[in-house]
Amino acid sequence: MKQPSFDFVILLAEDEPADAHLLRLALIESRVEADLEHVVDGREALEYLRQQGHRFAHARRPDLILLDLNMPRMDGREFLAAVKEDAALCNIPVVVLSTSEVERDVVAAYRLGAAGYIAKSPDVTEFTEEIRQLTAYWACRERLPEQD
Repeated sequence: MKQPSFDFVILLAEDEPADAHLLRLALIESRVEADLEHVVDGREALEYLRQQGHRFAHARRPDLILLDLNMPRMDGREFLAAVKEDAALCNIPVVVLSTSEVERDVVAAYRLGAAGYIAKSPDVTEFTEEIRQLTAYWACRERLPEQD
């Protein structure tokens, strides 16, 4: 049976399968109506956004990007800089979702253009509520500029 498709698309760039699974469960538990697309690093996220290669040829433009900072090949900082420098992608909000609570990581993310920064809570209930609030805000209240 095919899963329903929603208008709200979230791109998750996360290299840890357990964290990606937890986020997917948090979206389900929160009853967030969104399609979650998952990639494992910044390079793959850029390929998705630019619809490069056979795998991403029909990728849908995300309404929100959730970004881990520490990933292989291209980390979250490099990805964020690349997205914000690309005129076709810079309007997509990027929220960092990281285990790091180090102040320099938070400051660097905002300087690079992050729309938000959330430290992943180890408490599943708290994490689920954070994801519910985050996605509710971006899905219901924000209006993004049309893609050129």
